[in-house]
Amino acid sequence: MAAPLTPTWTRPSHPDIQEVIINEAEFTSKSLSKVSVPPFGFYAHMSFPPCTLADTPTYATVQFGRGKHLNLNSDLLYINHSCEPSLIFDTANLAIVAGPKGLKPGDELTKDLKFFYPSTEWSMSQAFDCLCGTPSCRGRISGAKDMTDAQLEGLWINGHIRELLEEQKKAKTASANGSTAVVDDSTAQALKDALQHAEKVVIAARAALSSYAGTVGSGRGPGYAANGSLAQFGVDGLSKTGSTNGSQRRGPTSRELSGEMGGDTIRA
Repeated sequence: MAAPLTPTWTRPSHPDIQEVIINEAEFTSKSLSKVSVPPFGFYAHMSFPPCTLADTPTYATVQFGRGKHLNLNSDLLYINHSCEPSLIFDTANLAIVAGPKGLKPGDELTKDLKFFYPSTEWSMSQAFDCLCGTPSCRGRISGAKDMTDAQLEGLWINGHIRELLEEQKKAKTASANGSTAVVDDSTAQALKDALQHAEKVVIAARAALSSYAGTVGSGRGPGYAANGSLAQFGVDGLSKTGSTNGSQRRGPTSRELSGEMGGDTIRA
């Protein structure tokens, strides 16, 4: 990584275990191990102090939890990124340990993602194109949230990143299921609409059949019953609303209309 122009700590900070080589070109400074460490053996602490909490993530911070970032404030800042790392930043224990191949004096120190690699960083403040040159180089590095399972396979991933990855997968699954549900609901509604239309067709067909049967039976046009009278009236075509002694009536008589029945006409 690029060397800070003005380190805020006394250098060298870890002279017994680390050799730092500062280069003028940006992102070319590096660290070499001065000690041998067996696979997964302890290399250095990320202690408080010199580490301090960072208010906001930067290219030089390390994420060690959800929304939690720290400043190393030491030469550990010069441990570079590699897609085939020789170091692991175990943020749960605030420890730096050797990778599965261990360390030998002269080995360049690289960790899963350094400050920028998805083993610690969910979303980096400054993405970059990896220059590690390894066969498995992932190319553009912007944080774990932008990497596939295949890209992360075989690498040490810290707990907070694993949790965030799992939540991301669940969110994508829920979104996909939601889209499917919408499709299923649309299909169900279309089937319901088709069924309602079919029911209306059946009702109309029954009405047409009934009307046709009445027409054939009477020899008259639609609307007639089998006996030839209008379907909505009685057998003699008179309204069924009024009757006396069960017989059909044609309506009020002239006497009823003149008010002579029951004295219901107001006289002057």
